[in-house]
Amino acid sequence: MKKIVSLIALFWLSAGHLSAQENHVVLISIDGLRPEFYLDPQWGMVNVRQGMKGGSYAEGVRGSFPTVTYPSHTTIVSGVLPAKHGIYYNTPVEPLGISGKWFWYYKDIKVPTIWTAAKDAGLTTAGVSWPVTVGAPIDYNLPEYVILPKDKGEKKDEIKAMSQESNPKELFQEIQDNAIGKFGEYGASIDFYTSDQNKSRMAAYILKRYKPAFLALHIALLDHFEHEEGRDGDKVRSAIVGADVAVKTIMDAAEAAGISKNTTFIITGDHGFVDIHTQFKPNVMLARLGLYNGENKEAWKAYFQQSGGSSFLHLKDPKDKASLGKIRQALTQLPDGIQRMFHVLDKDAISKAQGDPNAFMALAANQGFSFGASAEGEMLAPVSGGTHGYLPTDFKEIQTGFVVFGKGIKMGTVLPIIGQEDIAPLIAKLLNLNLKTDGVLYPGLIAPVKK
Repeated sequence: MKKIVSLIALFWLSAGHLSAQENHVVLISIDGLRPEFYLDPQWGMVNVRQGMKGGSYAEGVRGSFPTVTYPSHTTIVSGVLPAKHGIYYNTPVEPLGISGKWFWYYKDIKVPTIWTAAKDAGLTTAGVSWPVTVGAPIDYNLPEYVILPKDKGEKKDEIKAMSQESNPKELFQEIQDNAIGKFGEYGASIDFYTSDQNKSRMAAYILKRYKPAFLALHIALLDHFEHEEGRDGDKVRSAIVGADVAVKTIMDAAEAAGISKNTTFIITGDHGFVDIHTQFKPNVMLARLGLYNGENKEAWKAYFQQSGGSSFLHLKDPKDKASLGKIRQALTQLPDGIQRMFHVLDKDAISKAQGDPNAFMALAANQGFSFGASAEGEMLAPVSGGTHGYLPTDFKEIQTGFVVFGKGIKMGTVLPIIGQEDIAPLIAKLLNLNLKTDGVLYPGLIAPVKK
């Protein structure tokens, strides 16, 4: 009798669980996605463009400041910009020496996110390689994380790290056994051409097996090759086609799981890309002013945290007005050609852009230029390829993209530009979540309810 009662209880719990998860949202972030990749058919995003025909899209997305991966992805799932969510850069400020650490841990986020709102609502969630999710309240999680080498002879290990931090612990092995096969020791780093395909297959398995209400996937091969080749090149074109195939893998998984009609797909990115040729190293300037010494870093007074197309000034002593004055004067005394490479943001301007509130100044590069962290050598160095990290309002090339289609989405809405913080309110609406954001829920994206 007890067994029958237990089975009945299990049935009703399952029924309620399924009812709560009637709607599904799949969020796919393609690192380095630019709007032209889906607006212009020459780039080969066939599957995304097909989905776009039945949904809506933006001609551009204004990103976070700086326009780099970890602050941007945190904005996407929180609906607030870095000044509030606390992930100011990809990496912590390390004037005593760059360790290779990134902001991997969810505990560093200062605000609620889609993950926490979904948990509060009793919904199941999943993540594959989503930044800043180690230790996150995600039911099925394979976070982006890297085990750093102990010596110069070792390599960074993303696979072992993902295995160690997977939740539940057996998930990574389960996926190897049932979805992708056994990885090599350094199998799915971003240097491997199969990285996007492997991660999309991981996400596809989780979607089919566990049918989470919210699944977020981050793939990054495109970003890797845009850094190498700039905005265009054979590897870039190959990577965007590969990302499109990864999207189709997830779409097919939803169909196989029988949830396609109840699923909304959001395809977005974290930043655009800019071709570069020259790097300015502001810490060399600080070294010449006696404010930073590469051989005696403990004695530092000022340090510029580089973030690709921007660089942020930090002071050891926040009350050190003398050093700040020296830096301001030194910037005005740079040759005119160097001064034309960037513009200077004071603390008020950083606040307006909702960047790091701890920075006393920021340098925002113009197109063609970037910043380096080194305090050695000459102030200028040649570079090639592309980068990001620029002030998101400076030029269109740094904008990322947004395509949405599926359940609850109106067909044919075209938004000239949206903010990155506007994505979380849409997800919250689709899943009926309680999440306070600074973003806008655009009513033109929502399909009218059929009576």
